[in-house]
Amino acid sequence: MQTTDFSDISYELDSDGIVTVMMNTPKRKNAISGLTALELKWAAKHFKDDDQALAMIITGAPDPDSGPDRQAFSSGGYFVPGVYDDVPEEIMAQIDQTDIAMKGTVLEFFGCDKPVIAAVNGLAIGGGITLPLAVADQVYVSEHAWARLPFASLGIAAELGSTHMLPRLLGLQKAKELFFFPDTLDAQTLLELGLANRVLPHDQLLAYAREQTLKLIPPRGAGASIRAMKRIIHAQKTDDLTRALDLENEALNQLMKSEDFVEGLMARVEKREPVFKGR
Repeated sequence: MQTTDFSDISYELDSDGIVTVMMNTPKRKNAISGLTALELKWAAKHFKDDDQALAMIITGAPDPDSGPDRQAFSSGGYFVPGVYDDVPEEIMAQIDQTDIAMKGTVLEFFGCDKPVIAAVNGLAIGGGITLPLAVADQVYVSEHAWARLPFASLGIAAELGSTHMLPRLLGLQKAKELFFFPDTLDAQTLLELGLANRVLPHDQLLAYAREQTLKLIPPRGAGASIRAMKRIIHAQKTDDLTRALDLENEALNQLMKSEDFVEGLMARVEKREPVFKGR
C-alpha cells in the first residue's frame, strides 16, 4: 500500500524530514477501524524505509465544525457495521480482523528507531490513548485533551500493549485502577500520571510538537545518538510487549463474542449504564 492510497489517515513528508501522520476521519472522531490500523502499519513501514524521513508527528484531523474544546485525537475502536463495505478486496485481504490489539501496527512502530511524537489534540478514548502510549516517544497534549480507558465498561480487554506498558509506567495498583474504573482523565491528570510529557495551549500544540521534533533530528539534533538510545531501550522490551499483545488478542477475540460486549455496546448507544452478566 502506498501513502497516496491512504483514506483513514494522511501522510505528509516536509522539507525538514518530518512526516505528519494525521488520523483523518474527523466526522467519526478519528475512530480506529481495521483499515486505520493497516494504514498506520504501512505508514510506519514507509517512514522506517525512507531515508528522507527523519521523524514523525502523529495527530488527529481537526473537525472544522467543532471548537477547540470539542476536537478529537481518536475516539478509539470503530465497530460500526458496514465499516468495510467500500474497502477494495485487495486491501481487505491485508486486514487481519483477529488482530484486535493491533499487534502488527504496534510492533512495526516499536521496531523503528526514528523519533515519533504524538500531538494529542482532543479526546483520546481507548485506542485513542493507548496508541500514542504504544508508538510515540513523547506525548504532548492540548489543554482540552482528555482520555478514558473504557474497556471494562464495554466488557472487553485492553489493547495495543497497554497491559504491559501501563503497569510499568504507573505501578500495578494504579494501572489496574485505570483499567477497572474507566474514569475521565483530563490533560493535567495525564501529565501528573506521566502519560503526557507536556500540556500546551490548544493553538500552540502542533507548533510546539514540531519545534521539539526539530531538536531530535539534524542539524539541531544528534540523530544517530537519539536513534541509538531508542533502539537500545526498545530492544530490551520487545519480547515482553509481543507477549502482551498476543495475550490481549487472545482475550479480545474471546470477549468480543460475549453477551457482555454486546451489552456494553448497546448501553453506549442508548446512553445508559450497562447490565453485565459476566459472560
